[in-house]
Amino acid sequence: MNVFARKVRLFGCNISIITLLWFLLALAAALAEVLRGSINNYFIFEGVFNHTIAQRPLYPEYPNEYQDSNHYGPLFSIIIMPFALLPTWLGCLLWVLANAAVLWLAVRKLNLSHEAKASVLAIAALEMMTAAHNLQFNAAITAWLVFAYILVDKEKDFWATLLIAAGFLVKLYGIAGLLFFLFSKHKLKFIGSFIFWLLILFALPMAISSPAFIYRSYIDWYNKLLFKNDKNIHQSYDASGGMQDISVLGMIRRISGTHSLSATAVLLPAAALILLPLLRFKQYLFQGYRLRYLALVLISIVIFSSSAESPTYVIAMTGMAIWFVLNYPTHKTFSLIIIIAAFVLTSLSSTDLFPTFLKDEWVRKYALKAFFPFVIWTLLIAELGLKKFNLENKTISVEKG
Repeated sequence: MNVFARKVRLFGCNISIITLLWFLLALAAALAEVLRGSINNYFIFEGVFNHTIAQRPLYPEYPNEYQDSNHYGPLFSIIIMPFALLPTWLGCLLWVLANAAVLWLAVRKLNLSHEAKASVLAIAALEMMTAAHNLQFNAAITAWLVFAYILVDKEKDFWATLLIAAGFLVKLYGIAGLLFFLFSKHKLKFIGSFIFWLLILFALPMAISSPAFIYRSYIDWYNKLLFKNDKNIHQSYDASGGMQDISVLGMIRRISGTHSLSATAVLLPAAALILLPLLRFKQYLFQGYRLRYLALVLISIVIFSSSAESPTYVIAMTGMAIWFVLNYPTHKTFSLIIIIAAFVLTSLSSTDLFPTFLKDEWVRKYALKAFFPFVIWTLLIAELGLKKFNLENKTISVEKG
């Protein structure tokens, strides 16, 4: 195991190789979907822009344009606009590469060693590729949360809250960035900036549409999300397990067969455990604590969401990778065992390399993709609640300064 550990570290050192692999995977995924014409999700995204311009409702199904329907907020019309104005094939390729690029940049900006950054990218690469194959926005949402954390750390709360507000108004997940408020040294500025950006971004799509249409669209979005939440939960009741609600709650329901289990029975204790470590105010001073809390946030928003699906797990896997590089220097064997097992069951299980029978009859049926993220989430809760971070300054893989 020690020899293998050294090889992992040496591989992780080469940030150039990891970067090349990262973008090749993203490009390969995008090209594969474009060439076989399997870009339904991108048609939905283009539709958000086109329908906003035409002031057509954003959330019904449009079977003549695409399958399924839009679940993103009206602000997404502005995000997708530069790509939707291009030819579809080109816009789709650039969309996928832009999502990969912004997450790559966010990880590169973390206050970690070069080796640790490369390891985070290597561990998250397969999930990024899964999101890329589905043309999803999740890599960018991950990046926005990571950047929000970094900007709060650098006392640039004004720009941090821009990303938090944008993430909230596009896909709700971004609201989790408000937890970084407690790490801010300028709390009044943080609050004021968040309200400012919330108002600006709420109104921004009106520039390409109309105030009445956008206001109505936000109400429609709220109702759509309520409907989707109910649909996701009921999809997990069928024999195959469904492709949605790949979460802790979905896993419990499917394994136990207790489909009537209330979400609050899981979500309230989970929320309490997520918030409880924040009472350790003195630990806020230490980067090891703050980085672990970032990892906790990234994992939590996925494994406790009924909307969690396979392409969403790039968010959680990034958090799991951060946990790994923070713990590897002091717990090499244990950290490697957990992250390798997590990579196999969480990331590899979504690919064609994984045995079909195991994928269909176990992983998908029982939502086991959420298992190891939950294991690492539990470890993070314990570390954040009990660990004395002032004693680990010389062991965590962070850059000085």
